[in-house]
Amino acid sequence: MSDATQAASGATATLRRAFHYRDLEKAGATFKTVTDASVAWSYGDGQKAETAAASTLGIADLSPLPRTGYKGRDIAKWLTKQKLKVGDASNQAYPCGKGSLAAKLAPGEVVILGAIDGSDPLPEKLDAAWTDKNGLCFAVPRRDASFWFMITGTRTSDMFAKICGVDLRPKSFANHAIAQTSVARSNAIIIRDDLGKVPAFHILSDSASASYMWMCLLDAMQEFGGRPVGLQTVLSLCK
Repeated sequence: MSDATQAASGATATLRRAFHYRDLEKAGATFKTVTDASVAWSYGDGQKAETAAASTLGIADLSPLPRTGYKGRDIAKWLTKQKLKVGDASNQAYPCGKGSLAAKLAPGEVVILGAIDGSDPLPEKLDAAWTDKNGLCFAVPRRDASFWFMITGTRTSDMFAKICGVDLRPKSFANHAIAQTSVARSNAIIIRDDLGKVPAFHILSDSASASYMWMCLLDAMQEFGGRPVGLQTVLSLCK
């Protein structure tokens, strides 16, 4: 367990929590404090059952975890000053820091996802370093404005085919590719980020639609036996 992960707590033990934490509570989630946030850690029916589900089709809410974003034509210059290497290609995610991910949406827009175990403070460091004197580089409060789900398992692309027009099959959508598209009639960002040999996708969209999207994804998962899984299970897939 990471030093950033602390003893079990309720969903409201910290100010940082899932936007739709009541949905998670109703599903049987237990919570643990990771960095400064309460995250759904498990769903109470045993690690073995959750891991099996996540390997086939699982959904985890990572919304409370650290992330940030930046827009503007001077992003590349500013990130270089922060010693962060991000490639030239857009719609591509670049591993950086100690488990973080820099998702380049356009030449002038980047989303930084912190390490899912809470061990890399990169998003916080970047936000602390940013000032309004960095030219055309503006901070975007992604942690407050966007939910963050992770879909895992071998049936992920089958599920997405029901609610998204992009072909997300592994042969068509490479690891660390990004799609800015519509999911269940809502604008969303999808980032492929496999966990070892298990296909996995981050999905980010407007925080106001968190509960709606959660329910839509669970509905689309039903025929494949998909279900919610906790961060503990997601981290186990990384090993």
